[in-house]
Amino acid sequence: MMHIKTNKILGLFALLAMVISSCSDELDQPQLNNNFAGGTDFSKTDDMIFSLIGVYQSVGDRGWEQPLVVSTRGDDVNAAGDQQGLKNQDRYSYDNSFFGSRTLWETYYGDIIAAHTGMEQIARYQEFADEDGVDLANQYIAEAKVLRAILLFQLSQVYGSVFIPESSNLNDFADVTSVPSKDEVMQHLSDQMDEAIPFLLNLRPNERTDLPGGVTKYTALQIKALANQELKNYQVVAEATGEIISSGKFNLMDDYYELFKTPGKLSNETLYEFQYSDFNSGTGERVGHLYAPYGPNGWTPSVAGASAGWGFFEPSMKYVKFMLDRGETNRLETTVLFTQKGIDSIISTSTYTEATLPSFVSSTTRDGDNLTDNARAIFASGKHYLPTNQLIPGRVEYGSNKNYIVYRYAETLLMYAEAITQGANQTSISADEAFNLVRARASMPPLSGVTLDQIVDEKYAELAMEWGKRFFDMVRLGRNDELSYEGRTFTPDKAFVTYHQNQIDEFPILGNISN
Repeated sequence: MMHIKTNKILGLFALLAMVISSCSDELDQPQLNNNFAGGTDFSKTDDMIFSLIGVYQSVGDRGWEQPLVVSTRGDDVNAAGDQQGLKNQDRYSYDNSFFGSRTLWETYYGDIIAAHTGMEQIARYQEFADEDGVDLANQYIAEAKVLRAILLFQLSQVYGSVFIPESSNLNDFADVTSVPSKDEVMQHLSDQMDEAIPFLLNLRPNERTDLPGGVTKYTALQIKALANQELKNYQVVAEATGEIISSGKFNLMDDYYELFKTPGKLSNETLYEFQYSDFNSGTGERVGHLYAPYGPNGWTPSVAGASAGWGFFEPSMKYVKFMLDRGETNRLETTVLFTQKGIDSIISTSTYTEATLPSFVSSTTRDGDNLTDNARAIFASGKHYLPTNQLIPGRVEYGSNKNYIVYRYAETLLMYAEAITQGANQTSISADEAFNLVRARASMPPLSGVTLDQIVDEKYAELAMEWGKRFFDMVRLGRNDELSYEGRTFTPDKAFVTYHQNQIDEFPILGNISN
């Protein structure tokens, strides 16, 4: 399977056989990212949950480079630091020997195969289950389909044409003769969500008590909407997002700044997030993501000894000036961390002065962490920043204990508003109402009769630095000029990253694809 060797699958099985005993009833604990031993006696139907938890763990265990490969294109972000392959990608010059694109492909497909393995194990348990157990197995299989879809959706956004595994059997890919197009992948995902939704819980993720923060019906509706947005099936987008809105279960967290930090963990805005935890302990076991690539390469933290970052992921000057010119406060302070060199660069290339810049444009965050000038970047991502005063005492890793938001309600509202302006029939509130809910949280004045251009700008302001959403929107809308900035030139043939040479060697058909 896509350069996934048998020994890698065996290694994954070994990983899933490990037992992590640190479960907790608190929402802050990442039950969904722990490994548990699933029994081989399928008559013990209570054990089927372990197969599902193994899928959650596998999908949430992302290497540091993978979200960067998904995210580092677009006029909201610049690649910085010493990863030349990532910097080339950011300038739409794709290197088919870049390790990041290789590991993205291999690990995502490994985890997709793990999801199929989990579904197949659950189906075996289902054979021995009573009526309630059969229903629960259907729910668990549906959850695994949604988790699989998160990864397959991102793979297709990055590469365009990708394989669609239908089982855990790697022999299915021994003699592939075609590769599904991006549109085919997106339609497949939409159909998969239609299959899953009837079996999923009608809850907000943080309402779940069995697996707090786990997949629900609304996670699947969000993925269905995203897939159909890529297909430009805007009526389906309006229907799926409208159902989420009309449920009345979601609302925007009042404090945008804290949404991406500890107080925002599993908020009412979250449709899905990868969960991590230090288990409320300053030492010992932890489940975490490596956030260092997003952090400033130099700083004086308010908590002595807290680690700095690597400076690989930098908000663009174009984005910073766009936000300043709009009069943005909450969202700009949240999204961008400033060095003094960055502030000086704003002043030297604009009409802003030290006196006219907002007070939050400072090299010291409101939580007292001071960014120092360094050779790698003049800005850093605030959405991937956890203030050091929110670290559990004893923990020093950058961003330790921080969750990683995948889908949130603000995007749902803006997708809905866009679908209406793109010609879809209203299925819930008006486009203006959805749009202005997002603006109100950002302390921006309401607008009426919103246009597509205004919604595109609002998505830029709201969703910057999140999973490459700005880049994918601009590609879908054909706004090539927006992506041609600061010396870059974007053309539609640069929409997809090239396959790594390892994948082409294993599947020569990939070398013949022109997305």
